[in-house]
Amino acid sequence: MTIVHIVMFHFPPSIPKEVTKAVITELKTKCLHPTTQKPYILSYKAGVDCSCEGRQDGISHTFVMEFENLEDRNYYVGEDPVHLEFVKSMNGKGAEKVQVTDFVVGEY
Repeated sequence: MTIVHIVMFHFPPSIPKEVTKAVITELKTKCLHPTTQKPYILSYKAGVDCSCEGRQDGISHTFVMEFENLEDRNYYVGEDPVHLEFVKSMNGKGAEKVQVTDFVVGEY
């Protein structure tokens, strides 16, 4: 079962693009599985909002990641030292809002 992990940020326009670019590109290759020591994020997409619908509620950047199973997602969220350092580093980077949602592909 594939788990999709979506994280959405609101970065105000005053935050330099170098900061938001680092946030967007940092995680995929640095997060390694504790047993295999290989990247375990199946897919990773991120970017700046470009919706024309006007329903973003302030969200400016989105990450979409896929994990093979709940165990990998749970490791990423709660134990992966790279991810935990990333979360810690976000303090003071100017994210005014963060929203997270996950789902199991095919479960309705």
